[in-house]
Amino acid sequence: MDEKESFPRMTAEEAAELIEDGALVAFSGFTPAGAAKVVPLALAKRARALHEEGKPFQIRVLTGASTGPSIDDALAEADAISWRAPYQSSRPLRERINDGRVSFVDMHLSLVPQSVMYGFFGKIDVAVVEAHHISSDGRVYLTSSIGASPSFLRAAEKVIIELNQYVPPEISEMADIVIPKTPPHRPALDLDFPLQRIGKTYARVDPEKIIGVVETCKPDEEIRYSSPNYYSGTIARHVVNFLLEEIAAKRIPKEMLPLQVGVGNVANAVLASLGEHPDIPKFTMYTEVFQSSGFELMKRELIQGASTCALTLTPPQMLDLVGEIKFYASRLVLRPQEISNNPALVRQMGVIALNTAVEMDLEGDVNSSHVLGQRLLNGIGGSGDFARNAYLSIFMCPSTAKDGAISTIVPLCSHIDHTEHSVNVVVTEQGIADLRGLSPDKRAKLIIDNCAHPHYRDYLHEYIEKAGPGHIRHNLATCFELHQNLLRDGVMLPDLPAI
Repeated sequence: MDEKESFPRMTAEEAAELIEDGALVAFSGFTPAGAAKVVPLALAKRARALHEEGKPFQIRVLTGASTGPSIDDALAEADAISWRAPYQSSRPLRERINDGRVSFVDMHLSLVPQSVMYGFFGKIDVAVVEAHHISSDGRVYLTSSIGASPSFLRAAEKVIIELNQYVPPEISEMADIVIPKTPPHRPALDLDFPLQRIGKTYARVDPEKIIGVVETCKPDEEIRYSSPNYYSGTIARHVVNFLLEEIAAKRIPKEMLPLQVGVGNVANAVLASLGEHPDIPKFTMYTEVFQSSGFELMKRELIQGASTCALTLTPPQMLDLVGEIKFYASRLVLRPQEISNNPALVRQMGVIALNTAVEMDLEGDVNSSHVLGQRLLNGIGGSGDFARNAYLSIFMCPSTAKDGAISTIVPLCSHIDHTEHSVNVVVTEQGIADLRGLSPDKRAKLIIDNCAHPHYRDYLHEYIEKAGPGHIRHNLATCFELHQNLLRDGVMLPDLPAI
């Protein structure tokens, strides 16, 4: 039994008073899972009060990935954020990033902990980390995500712990926490398969850093996904059929390879279809977020197990997890993001990566983060960590958006997150284009014929035919014509009927 810790207890409001204007604050959370919940709300309230008095108050915000409304929404709406990294999914924050009120740094998520440890962002003044238990000697037992919290705890000058009694202590049985040594003295990670454990069930913090403990009892804020529709369901069927063909051709071993699946409605639908198809072997996952659809498959023993950084489950699913902890503890592993998203491990295990796109171009480049090359959506997140190093890198999206006003297949992406070199297969509801081994001209024709919506195919073929000669055929005068039409007219091809 741990010696009872005696860190100072305080309210969220008292903790917020300890954070100064201009501070760099690192919050726990990878999605809403394991995110700090009450201290950021108190900070937002304090910021509003100070602003009403004509006093400045803004902080720089660092997290593992996106968070819940209690952090990004609340602080953005209080105009309490001046700088943000490395990823977000908040509408109020996105608006402020795109109009220039908040500076934003978009990053590959695997690089965040190392950047923290090497001081790329400067010193971290305060880390606010959710845990369900902390011992007197500084063992911190995290909750439903690991994220970058172990590195935040190590690097921060001061630490505030949100001690959340809502989270069952059994969740720590799933944690596998290790912080790799810093280069150049970093040995290879001895991790051979997704469910192998190589670390501890707790993170560490110098007890002298802890300036306050705030007791809470709050569930994670929920992420809601739409039910599968025609587009996501059809994309899912294309992906399932493609993987079955790869297994039949022995390009995927019969025991299957680990899967990484991105977040969102399309990804959820694809994962559900893969798990339920009788001819797809039972598989494991090596991924960054384990979503509700994966949990339902695991409950039915259609997924063998999953290594992840965060559990984004519904409240009933969390109750199921606790009620059957022995079943799930042997099937789920929670890791820090420098392990869950580690490029070397992704390549070593032969992970099949399934991610979503905003738009894709005729060479196979993918934009996953910006609209019209300017306006941020969420960020690159972890997709680059997986796509660049995957055994198979598959990108998916509907062929059109806004009732056909937008084609997601364009001559040239307005912003490129993943180059053609990192993209093996592209999929829309129209079909699938396997780009492996194809030259640029062959890729372009296949993408148009198989993935573009029929309303846009003639335009795209004509673009290729009129483009000048070269290894990659582009007309620099018209490569963004569709985007320019959209900006001017609200549609990419004004004469097309709505879909």
